[in-house]
This record gives sequence, structure tokens and C-alpha cells, in this order.
Amino acid sequence: MNRIANTAMIVVTVAGTVAGFAALLRESSVEAASSQAVFRIPPPAFETPEAGRRETAVFAGGCFWGVQGVFQHVRGVSSAVSGYAGGDRGSAHYAVVSRGGTGHAEAVKVTYDARQVSYGQLLHVFFSVVADPTTLNAQGPDRGTQYRSALFPLSPGQRATADRYLAQLGKTGAWKRPIVTSVEPFKGFYPAEGYHQDYLTLHPDSAYIRRNDLPKVAALKATFPALYRSSPVLVSGRGASPSQER
Repeated sequence: MNRIANTAMIVVTVAGTVAGFAALLRESSVEAASSQAVFRIPPPAFETPEAGRRETAVFAGGCFWGVQGVFQHVRGVSSAVSGYAGGDRGSAHYAVVSRGGTGHAEAVKVTYDARQVSYGQLLHVFFSVVADPTTLNAQGPDRGTQYRSALFPLSPGQRATADRYLAQLGKTGAWKRPIVTSVEPFKGFYPAEGYHQDYLTLHPDSAYIRRNDLPKVAALKATFPALYRSSPVLVSGRGASPSQER
């Protein structure tokens, strides 16, 4: 994967961009849904009850643009922030992480209302339309340990749910290859640079987004209609960022 920075600055209003994104998603939803690999898998057979109203989970599934974009469209999610997990604070910078060897994975911290959507349901979405759990240190066109699929449980309950769901999925035969998604200790989460936040919504015409990530959002809408929300929960109300391509 290569991101080539463009020196041009793009300033957009979120309202206009969201409207454009919605129109593009409507136009391409049939094609996108058909082209995205949707894994027909069962929901978790076991799930530890969540006592709190406001819960947090951290997922790594390749490029955080698409992971964030999908979770921003899930009902019950109040925040989805792109960032880095698995390494230390000092190396949590895109220019460093992208070289590999930091222990970090591109990740997304999801804050959600457990009364509306559970950790188990988020896992179901993640493995159905977001990440391929059988590709080691890679997702789609991206290669490197920073693109591994990984879960970073924030509680013993999340750890138990994740471990048992991965064991359950391994017995389904949904994938021809073995599952290599890791369940890793949570060492901290470090938000990514501002220009990475809300990238899918702000840049729906990006070639990378159209090819790799809009199909995931369309698949979410088609596969989980009860969980899908048309208006994404964005990190910021206005975007001003350098245009970048993967």
C-alpha cells in the first residue's frame, strides 16, 4: 500500500460531503454489495453481558479508513475514532507506523451504547463485512503487520466473548483458510492524525475508498439493515485536510 500525499488542501463542509457520500452510496450500492465479500456467519453463540450503558471496543482490520467508515454507520455507536493500538505512545505516528515494526496496528476505537448494540453484534459486523480473518498481516491491497486483523479487548468479558466467537467461527467452515485474527492485550489507543479521521465520508470519490471501502458500507446496509444508520457519526463537524491516496 502506498499513500501519496497531494499538496493541495481540501476544505469541505460535512453536510455537503455527507449528502454527496449518500448519493454515491445509493448509486453504487447494488454493485458494491455484490462485489464485496460478505461472509455469511452466525452471530456469537456466547456473549458476556455488558453492565454499562457506554462501552468501548477496539478493532483492527486493515486500513482504518474503511473500518471507521463502517462502524460510523452502525446504530448505537456514538463514536468511531481511527488510531493506533498494540505499540507505545512514542511510535504512534502514521509516518512511523507505516514502516512496520512498531507493534501498532491501524485500529478504530468504537464507543457504543450497549443497550442498542452489543460487543457481540459489533464482532458479527466486523467479521461479516469489515475484515478477512484469514489473511496474515494483510487486508485487501495492504500489506504489513500494521494491517493485521486483531481484537484488543478492554475487559475480561470482551476477552471471553472474542475468544469463544473466534473458536465458534473456526468451526463454521465459512473460510477455506484458517483464522489468524489475534486477540491481543490492550496497551493503549492513540488517535491518528486529523486528516485520517472521517476519511471515507470526506473523500467518497477517492479511488481507494470506492474500490475497497464503499462496498463494505453497502454490504453493512444490505446484510444488517436493522443496525444500519444512513447518517454517519463523525469525529469532527468540518474537515480540512491534505488529500491523500492509497
